[in-house]
Amino acid sequence: MAVIQKHGKNYSPDLVCHKENHASDKIGVPGCHKKWPEQNTNWSRPVARVWTVVLLLGTCLLYCARVAMPICAVSMSEQFKWSKRESGMVLGSFFWGYCFTQVFGGYVSDRVGGEKVLLLSAAAWGSMTAFTPILAHFCSQPIFSMTLARFLMGLLQGVHYPSLASLCSQKVVESERGFLMSTVGSGSYLGTLLIGGAGSLMLDLYGWESVFYVSGLLSVLWAYCMWKYLLKGEGKIASGRTDGNLHVNIVKMILCCVFLSLHFPISAVIVTHLCTASTFFTLLSWLPTFFKDIFPDAKGWVFNVIPWLVAIPSSLFSGCLSDHLISEGFDIASVRKLMQFFSMGVSSVFTLLLCGNTTFPWAVAFVSATMGLTTFSHSGVSVNVQDLAPSCAGALFGVMNTCGAFSGVLMVYFSGYLIETTGSWASVFALITTVNLLGLCTFLAFAEARRFDIDSRRVWSGKKY
Repeated sequence: MAVIQKHGKNYSPDLVCHKENHASDKIGVPGCHKKWPEQNTNWSRPVARVWTVVLLLGTCLLYCARVAMPICAVSMSEQFKWSKRESGMVLGSFFWGYCFTQVFGGYVSDRVGGEKVLLLSAAAWGSMTAFTPILAHFCSQPIFSMTLARFLMGLLQGVHYPSLASLCSQKVVESERGFLMSTVGSGSYLGTLLIGGAGSLMLDLYGWESVFYVSGLLSVLWAYCMWKYLLKGEGKIASGRTDGNLHVNIVKMILCCVFLSLHFPISAVIVTHLCTASTFFTLLSWLPTFFKDIFPDAKGWVFNVIPWLVAIPSSLFSGCLSDHLISEGFDIASVRKLMQFFSMGVSSVFTLLLCGNTTFPWAVAFVSATMGLTTFSHSGVSVNVQDLAPSCAGALFGVMNTCGAFSGVLMVYFSGYLIETTGSWASVFALITTVNLLGLCTFLAFAEARRFDIDSRRVWSGKKY
């Protein structure tokens, strides 16, 4: 683990947000970066607080809609006679769709504003969630309609986190990004907690269809309130910085991302995020089935609620801790590495403990510790991309999430294959631990926190650096 080095309060001049319109900042590839505004565009503290709460709620509803299928998977597989492999295909199809809109969503967010992309996508995936039961019942082959529905859900939700990264890099100063991202990121655990508790009750009382109806309609309501009260009912949602040919700009943006990824620190961020995202998606998809298989008499609300109840304060604590260490003058890169060590290293210890024979209370405790420690990545690799390339953080985060989604597809499906062929959950938890340690070693070896997007503009302009 990297030793945290302490420097003066004004350390890391490379990470100071450039708000003046310097001549060198104008040179580069259109679509690769935004032009630096002459005035300060950061949110004021009161505005940032309002947006933090709104984005927290939006991420919460995002996961309510996303986790509805894993929560209902057991009941749906019994009703439609799905095997474990077919269930894995339905659950994994989400990540296929999730792959395709990441980079594009980040690029559009960098150009027109992440808040507008968040609004349009939420209205779309909320509607899709509410229509999911209808598709299941009115199709002669539910396995195909549900696979398609999950694919479309992934397609629509794929822009969410790149939009958040773009919005945060444009509106929030470096010393406060850890707290905002960890707070908004805790919405994923709050959403999983709510859908795990309330969803389990609705599942038992009203059937699995009610879980999709409620989570979908609430998401559409959130999108409407955001449009009405924060964006003030703007008519031209799609307006923004769309100068030039769209196809040319997208190609240039992709080339810029490829160039940036040639730097070891940015490659390390991509590999580490790939590992942490794939292991988290695997746990998210299969933990309800794990508890149902190993502890069939256990109450669903217990294992669907307690781990996420632990994850919420853990995520908030990691954000406060990282921002406090940075404000005290500690090296930013070392703080990011420390957070990631807890997220992938310490959490793997508790994941391995699930491989042995254990009682239900201890299994819940181990899973809760694993999920709680995993949240530290919100102050580690997830925010590190904003340190490295704030001018195109949305597009780069899209690249990261695309890689994570592809690996998530493979791991979710392969986990179902392992369970069905070996009959043991230990192989799944061993796989998760191995992937975690691979990502951790990569991040500890190569992660930095100095900006690289300025260097990329110099290279594209023909200057040496």
